[in-house]
Amino acid sequence: MTAKRPPSRSRRTVLKAGAVTGLGLAGAHLAAPGAAAAAAGDGGYLVGRGISDATGEVAEVGMMGYGRFDQQAAGLHTRLRARAFVVVEEASGRRVLLIVADSPMIFESVHRAVLRRLKQAYGDLYTEQNVLITATHTHAGPGGYSHHLLYNTTTFGFHKATFEAVADGLFEAARNAHEDLAPSELLLSHGTLTGASVNRSRTAFDRNPKADRDHFPDAVDPLTTLLRVERDGRTVGAVNWFPVHGTSMSGDNRLISADNKGYAAYHWEREVHGVDYLADGSPVFVSAFAQTNSGDMSPNLDLVPPTTPADFESTRAGGLRQYEAAAAQAEGPGARLAGPVDSRLVYIDLSDVTVRPEFTGDGRTHRTSKPCVGAAMAAGSLEDGPAFPGFDEGENPFWDAISNSLIYTVSPELKQAQAPKDVFVPIGEMNRIYPWVQERVPVMLMRIGALYLIGVPGEVTVCAGLRLRRTVAGIVGAPLDDVLVAGYSNAYFHYVTTPEEYDAQQYEGGSTLFGRWQLPALQQTAAELAVSLRDGTSLPLGPEPPDLTGKALALQPGVVLDAPPLFRKFGDVLVRPRETYRPGERVEVVFAGAHPGNDLHRGDTYLRIERRDSGGAWHTVADDGDWTTRFHWARDGVAASKITITWDVPQGTPSGTYRVVYHGDAKSLGGKVSPITGVSTAFQVR
Repeated sequence: MTAKRPPSRSRRTVLKAGAVTGLGLAGAHLAAPGAAAAAAGDGGYLVGRGISDATGEVAEVGMMGYGRFDQQAAGLHTRLRARAFVVVEEASGRRVLLIVADSPMIFESVHRAVLRRLKQAYGDLYTEQNVLITATHTHAGPGGYSHHLLYNTTTFGFHKATFEAVADGLFEAARNAHEDLAPSELLLSHGTLTGASVNRSRTAFDRNPKADRDHFPDAVDPLTTLLRVERDGRTVGAVNWFPVHGTSMSGDNRLISADNKGYAAYHWEREVHGVDYLADGSPVFVSAFAQTNSGDMSPNLDLVPPTTPADFESTRAGGLRQYEAAAAQAEGPGARLAGPVDSRLVYIDLSDVTVRPEFTGDGRTHRTSKPCVGAAMAAGSLEDGPAFPGFDEGENPFWDAISNSLIYTVSPELKQAQAPKDVFVPIGEMNRIYPWVQERVPVMLMRIGALYLIGVPGEVTVCAGLRLRRTVAGIVGAPLDDVLVAGYSNAYFHYVTTPEEYDAQQYEGGSTLFGRWQLPALQQTAAELAVSLRDGTSLPLGPEPPDLTGKALALQPGVVLDAPPLFRKFGDVLVRPRETYRPGERVEVVFAGAHPGNDLHRGDTYLRIERRDSGGAWHTVADDGDWTTRFHWARDGVAASKITITWDVPQGTPSGTYRVVYHGDAKSLGGKVSPITGVSTAFQVR
């Protein structure tokens, strides 16, 4: 049937199912912050919180993270959201904006687009100097939103719809946070969380000096940090930092998912506080679970790549561990923050940095080089998800021979900077023809009272992060725990390893593009930012990257035509639900639908689970943003689509009459897109 769907911002009734908290806090330990807030100024803060939907395409788009051409999205499990926090120091008026996105990466394309939108809305209030955008690094999000070709290969080019959805979602979260500004208190606390991560590159980690290894006796970074927002003695927001990869969902999964950190945020907001993502107005609670130095931290504790469908439960379990540690901190003591809000950002050409002896560790001057992809990078992380067959982490004799006989013969300087890497692709040379990877990259330092965030556009290992943190902490005089690396921020250039880890040429070292001295170059830049922030001086912006807007290649055609199956109409129910279900069982309904790429339903939903009240009216109890629902798309023939919607009936679901509603959009041969709706027969939950 064809029908107009309900307004996208309509309120819904929250299903009062019991919140799941069965994992316990056996691996979490709470501790007071290393120091009270800095004494410089005792004024208060204005803080704003915001959420928005930043989900891109959910069908026939390559998924980002595992680098697999066969991982094409075919539906939706959880929506990808952006969460933003604005902090204004009342005494000085200085402000910063932190955006945490359920995205695989933040590319320069998105960074630039969000800044452009902010400038149009607020002038110079938010610029590259005070905006930090960081990704949770889910490996189950849509790709195709970079302006650099390497990251668009598995998506067959640029996908404008996904790019616009991500950029608009991030901006809207920031706008909502700006409009939510109100007097607030900020409290900072630290704890330890074990049993939630494992070092997937122990061979490389063990090459580090004893002083680094002793800091992480279990080869993991267990530090969990919570910045919570309080108003009138009530916690209304929180940002948690903990390093663990977004690889709980496997490379065989085909449903868009926010992975473990997305579930942690969803659980705290939706299942604990009852936040309605489709409702108007400010939510009662906003929580973000951000990354730090997670480059070698895996959530797969057995060091075996996850499999589908078992990965759904492991994703939930990993998210619950992070939530429970953060929630325990929120109930415990915290240091009330006061003092300056400030930030600095510079661009550096990471392919051409002269690194001074005090940062290289061997007392000599060294240089970075043009970026190169190592053979070990092509292997992928064997513990989280292999990439291309025929490659290994560590030694690759075939590619070693090619590197030495061909690539390094042409450029001995490249060999000196990249050794012992077996070069698979000299991608810096390819940049001369077309932009494959970013070379001019942003590095940022942000201060919120006693908390310092080092914004790095890469995947930083725990020991590399430790060195960056020590560099900044020593200059600004802060306790080490109060200085964090904010990885995956403002752009993306792959991994950051220590020089010792680089020598092992595991996956992370093969993915450290700019050579052995990349981390020391970043330490040198972080030191300059720290001195500037400490002394209140300014820094030149540095070499900005070129604006590639409108230049990205788009090779995959869009939807041409939707047609229902033969002798069927759009919205027809092809597989009906049973008459009766019990909590714990799965409802499944199949509809004659259309391609979900015609309308991304951002801020809306492709499905609703509805319950009938005593007066006969239907009320929504779940939608496509809920953990209990799944939305599957499959092509049926040439132009037809089958939509399968499932609902796992939660424990504690009230008895009553329910139904499944599908909302889609069909495209005619002339290009007109019209909404369609399907409604299942009613069924009982007992």
